[in-house]
Amino acid sequence: MAATFFTWLRSPAAREYFFSTHFWGPVANWGLPLAALADLSKDEEVISGSMTTALASYSMVFMRFAWKVQPRNYLLFACHATNATAQSIQEARFVNYWYYGGREKKYGLAGLESKGPVTQAIEATNEEAKKLVDAK
Repeated sequence: MAATFFTWLRSPAAREYFFSTHFWGPVANWGLPLAALADLSKDEEVISGSMTTALASYSMVFMRFAWKVQPRNYLLFACHATNATAQSIQEARFVNYWYYGGREKKYGLAGLESKGPVTQAIEATNEEAKKLVDAK
């Protein structure tokens, strides 16, 4: 198998592939999924929901393109599959943080119910400040 691969590497078909957009397009495109993978460790506060959705949609469309184009572009498909996966994970983190209580859990406001966790925390802080002022 290795001998066949090295024979192919020395062939004109390999040179044609390595000097085509079927190779350099996906190589240049790998910046998107690499950046998305690096962003997985960043704070949820900085995730843009609309940009994440747009990038995931873009990658899903181009995954289909890479599969349908002849000859199939497996390198482009892998690039966009990686990006779509990373962006989907980012989108899940965004939704959890902003809509399912992740933000409140992060700031220790999970047990407060009636008004809003942040509003209740601010009111509790104001009451404590008034008590401290009255005590002096």
